[in-house]
Amino acid sequence: MKYANLAITVSDLNRYIKDKIADDENLNNILIKGEISNFKNHYTGHMYFTLKDENSLIKCIMFKTYAQKLTFMPKDGMKVMILGGVSVFERDGVYQIYARTMEEDGLGDLYTKYQELKARLEEQGLFDEAHKQKIPMLPKVVGVLTSQTGSVIRDIINVSTRRNPNVNIRLLPVPVQGEGAAQKIAQGIDFMNENNLADVLIIARGGGSLEDLWPFNEEIVAHSIYKSKIPVISAVGHETDFTIADFVADLRAPTPSAAAELAVPDIYEVQRKIYSYQDRLKMSLIKKVELMKMRYEKCMASSAFREPLRKINDNYLKVDLYIKQLENKVKTIQEKEKSRYIELIAKLDTLSPLKTLYRGYSITEKDGKIVKSINDVKKDDLVDIRFSDGKKQAIIT
Repeated sequence: MKYANLAITVSDLNRYIKDKIADDENLNNILIKGEISNFKNHYTGHMYFTLKDENSLIKCIMFKTYAQKLTFMPKDGMKVMILGGVSVFERDGVYQIYARTMEEDGLGDLYTKYQELKARLEEQGLFDEAHKQKIPMLPKVVGVLTSQTGSVIRDIINVSTRRNPNVNIRLLPVPVQGEGAAQKIAQGIDFMNENNLADVLIIARGGGSLEDLWPFNEEIVAHSIYKSKIPVISAVGHETDFTIADFVADLRAPTPSAAAELAVPDIYEVQRKIYSYQDRLKMSLIKKVELMKMRYEKCMASSAFREPLRKINDNYLKVDLYIKQLENKVKTIQEKEKSRYIELIAKLDTLSPLKTLYRGYSITEKDGKIVKSINDVKKDDLVDIRFSDGKKQAIIT
């Protein structure tokens, strides 16, 4: 070609554009504001994110030297003001902002909407622990609501079947982002419940920005999860992402793979535990039998089994002793009472009127009453005179 000698390389072009931007003082020290999206705090300490407004977006990076000076942790949906410079990353041919400082400028509209919905649903009781169901121990069918393609469903299938080859995975494909996704997810949850198609449900998708995860922050999805009679595990986004679905679900998993681990127990570990319990049960039974044998031998060696009548005979002796003691006590009481009786008889005999009659005295009675005075009788009265050996009648003259 006749123009071949005039062509430049891609690297030359990117370097040229980079030099042009570097010569622009306005781009080297620029103050820009916008909303953070796709934030990633790299393990190296560098922060990668996108800054956007209603119509545009631009990639940003803040190196560890500047990031460690921040007094807050940036996150998706946060509105910020950034001071930095614009430069070109030659390898990819993209321009981006290299941030040196960052200040909060309030929360984004979408994040504010998220916080308001979260507060309202919490007040309605959709997050209450008392309402959450237990995940079944050994589910036969695991229902999955996610995209039909992608790594999420592959990870869930691989982890689940590795942990239990007998488990069945029932996928109900639903869109996990974009317009109408929330309605499809809610309809999927209701459909699985109405037809009783699973023992436990996993709602999953990979990581993404707040906008990408927004269908799982919709109220319609939250109410479908809350009404679900099938226990629901939410595995939406990365470990640091939290959606409304996570708070309403019966269990939250940090990743789809972790959700599969929570839903499907390791059958080999379960078998190992069963064998361990069997061994422990056998040992317990052996120890129990040995203990019962020792107790049996101890009982058979006791005097109660060697001389069963000894205790009875001892009690017979005690009864005889008690009877003897009782008889002696009764005799003692009788003797005392007899002596007291004789003493009372002697006193009574001493005071008896008959003793007086024996000494030559008599008793005069009239009409059955003793005459004590001459005034008690008059002439011609008939009276009885009692002597020691009898009684005679007389007439008063």
